[in-house]
Amino acid sequence: MSPERLPHEKGFHVSWDQIHRDARALAWRLDGKGPGEGGAWKAVVGITRGGLVPAMIVSRELDIRVVDTISVISYAHQDRGDAEVTKSPQAELMGDGTGILVVDDLVDSGKTLELVRSLYPKAHFATVYAKPSGKPQVDTYITEVSQDTWIFFPWDMALQYVQPFRGKD
Repeated sequence: MSPERLPHEKGFHVSWDQIHRDARALAWRLDGKGPGEGGAWKAVVGITRGGLVPAMIVSRELDIRVVDTISVISYAHQDRGDAEVTKSPQAELMGDGTGILVVDDLVDSGKTLELVRSLYPKAHFATVYAKPSGKPQVDTYITEVSQDTWIFFPWDMALQYVQPFRGKD
């Protein structure tokens, strides 16, 4: 976000219904595209924390029963730092990533996916939303948003009064 712009001025607010619809659309786009027999995927790996909700929805829609996680920390609130793996998925499951569908909510700078891709180069990387800087790191996504857009996910929000954009009530 630029310092002269408030977050809500270039914000993309995603509701629970919207993330559900978009994650289902991601599943439909991935259906039958895996390397296994009939295009099946071996497993889904969600990147915690944001990727957990779409990973669950994708795994349900595609009837993938093997689900694991990888925890990568690259943000502290809204400040981006170096990506670091703090929890890895099962090594015997992952191999080089063949047949593995790695799911996250968003690719922003691409640093998180770049790190995970270096560990599992043959995995398929899918996100619900993509920003231009990170798009080269993702294989499949649903919606592109501008680099300066801040996405407000429903798990980060609470219902409360908001003042009008220009002025007071």
